[in-house]
Formats: sequence, structure tokens, C-alpha cells
Amino acid sequence: MSLSFYGENKSSSISADGVWTNLRIAPEAIHVGSRLVEDAVIVVEKGLISWFGLWEHLPPSYQSMNRHDGNQAMVTPGLIDCHTHLVYGGLRANEFSMRLSGASYEDIAQAGGGILSTVRATREASEEMLFASAEYRLKRLLNEGVCAIEIKSGYGLNIEVERRQLRVAKRLGEKYDLFVHKTFLGAHALPPEFEGRSGDYIDYVCNEMMPALAEEGLIDSVDVFCEKIAFTVAETEQVFRTAKSLKLPIRLHAEQLSDTGGAALASRYQALSADHLEYLNRESILAMKQSGTVAVLLPGAYYFLRDTNPPPIEALREAGVPMAIATDHNPGSSPVLSLLLMMNMACTLFRMTVPEVLSGVTRHAARALGMQESLGSLRVGGSADFVLWNFSDVAELAYWVGDQPTCRVVRRGQIFDEIK
Repeated sequence: MSLSFYGENKSSSISADGVWTNLRIAPEAIHVGSRLVEDAVIVVEKGLISWFGLWEHLPPSYQSMNRHDGNQAMVTPGLIDCHTHLVYGGLRANEFSMRLSGASYEDIAQAGGGILSTVRATREASEEMLFASAEYRLKRLLNEGVCAIEIKSGYGLNIEVERRQLRVAKRLGEKYDLFVHKTFLGAHALPPEFEGRSGDYIDYVCNEMMPALAEEGLIDSVDVFCEKIAFTVAETEQVFRTAKSLKLPIRLHAEQLSDTGGAALASRYQALSADHLEYLNRESILAMKQSGTVAVLLPGAYYFLRDTNPPPIEALREAGVPMAIATDHNPGSSPVLSLLLMMNMACTLFRMTVPEVLSGVTRHAARALGMQESLGSLRVGGSADFVLWNFSDVAELAYWVGDQPTCRVVRRGQIFDEIK
């Protein structure tokens, strides 16, 4: 299949309106069967999907519309990276070397590294510096078919820099015409100026930062790092109560390093997702099932930290808890810029199946962002977000390692090819 290349961003994209023919649709995209749907058609009007199905069933009213020949491309919904820390200053390659010498995640954090080292670098960076570095990283993800992304704050730990991170996330969405879910992670770590006063810091998060940033329209959801090196369950619940009072959805970094009971707490508050989950227990799994909370699995962090305790995939599968997959891109524990690689790692490290990981970066990822009605699957009335792949089989999405496939992306009803 021959694919041409257009421009860099919104200003040079072209409309996808019209009838897309000669497509092979992945079954996970429409939740039917187990084989590619051949000779399929997608009709796009005003940025939305108005019809899809087999060519032979195309209604006459669409047959005079502009045509786009898919050249037998395999089609999936646009991919969604539902957990990232994409906006930050500095790097932490030195910690990688420390870890190879035997230092643990906790050792590095207690020595002044970890999250706080990125906080220092982010506080020193201007908004333009943060935008330029995050834009470079975002382009890599967009070129692999990502059509929506979640971006967290959490490297400012004061209102000025948290605002700066969230503004950059918003600007990225505007420039590249994609959905950016902005998550406020003010409770990510205890900043040095609040050393020994975690209660005071949580009060600052709840009483000053969160209400002000929410009023400015910079928060789509609220997250907390609930862990022994971060914040307690009681402190997490205080943040949750404030978020609920502001009518903000919640998410949680839970059970990454130990079983704190955070996932069960998140479930009680009807959280969109609980993320990491290497130490998740069976009671919390049942709580997540009852609340509809998505399990967001992050194989990049598991791999990079050389963890040996994988999330309880089989128990989650048996309970019917939806499992999403994300990059967790961050400078300390998952410097990953490939969602397709995460699909491979979820298969090889977590023993997930190809249909599971494709659903994990589409419909379940959309649910983790509360966007399942418009993103993550091909549906009439949903946003025209889909990817045309030069693959013969769905398994190739998770099969290749280190290769960036040729693809054409339709994102929010606009055609995008490779972004330079």
C-alpha cells in the first residue's frame, strides 16, 4: 500500500469528509467476530462517523460523496495513550545508571533523586521550554497512530508551575488538533518546602491549587500517588473529597510498590481508573469490577524498574475488569515513546492477548478517560478518529519491535500522515 505524506499539524491537514473505501476493519474496532471485516466502508461528515459497514450496503445517499481509497489498509480506532507525564524539564538518565548498580526506586527517591529531581528541573524551565520538549515527544506518539492522550501535571508541586504544565498540555492539544485529557497530579510527591508537613501540603493542594486550576478550566481529572514513599490513603481520600466537591473525576496511582488499599479506595469514589496495580489484591479487584474502574497497566515502568511482580492479569480477566495499556511516559521510570511497544510488552511480559491489548489502547483507554461515548471504537456519531495501517494482520500491531509502521491517521475528522 502506498501512503503519501502531508503536513505537520492542524494548519496543513486536510478534511477526511467523504466515503472511505477498500478498508479491512479490525474486529476489536466494532466488537464483532474474530476476523478482519473485508471490503468495509467508513463515511465521515463534519468530523464525525456518520455510517460504516460493507460496501455492498452503502446507502445511495452517500454514493456521490468524495471518495478516499484505503488501498486495502487495515483499520483500527485511533490509539489512546491514557497515562502519561509528558510535560517536564530535565532528564534522569543518571538514575538509570544508579538502578543498574543496585539502587531501588525508594533508594533513589530518599537520596533526593526521583520525582523531586524532575520537580527542580521543571520549576526552572519556562513554558516555552516545556512546550518544545513535550512537543518533540508527542510527535513520536502521534506518528504511531495516537489520536488522544492524557497528560498529567505533578512536577511543579506549586500552583505556578502546575499551571504551567497544564497550560502546555492544553496548547499541545490545540496545535495538533487532538483530544488532550489534562490531569492534575498535585499530590505526586512532597515538595522540599513542605518537608515533614505532608498534611499542610495536602491542605494546599485541596484548598488553593485544585480550586484555582479547576476554575481556569485546566483540570479534566485529579490523580494522586498513593504509596508509602508518597501519600497515605487518608491523605488521598482528602484529595478525592475535594475533587468530588468540584465535580472532577478521579484517578489513582495505586499498588505500584506495595498494597496500600488505594485501588479499593478509588473504587469507593467511582474512580475512572486505578493505574500500575502490581500489588493489587483480590478484594480490590472485585471492588474495581463493581465500580467500573478501569485497570490501567503500565508495562514500560514494570520493565524499566526491573520489577518481578506483574499485575494480576488472570484475576482481572476472570473478574471482567477492563484493562487499558499506556506508556506512562516519564523521565524516571518509563522513558517510553511508543504505545505499540507497550502493546508488545503487555503481551510478552504480562501474557495478555493481541485482542486484549488492542482493546487496551482503544476502547478501554477511552473509558479510563471517561470518553467511551466518542473515542476508542468506530461508532456512528463518534469522532472520526481511526488509523489505516500497512499491515496484513492485527497481530502485527504488537509483533514488531523497534519499527515505526507506515500509517495514515484520521484525527478529529482531519487527515494526518507523518509529522516531521
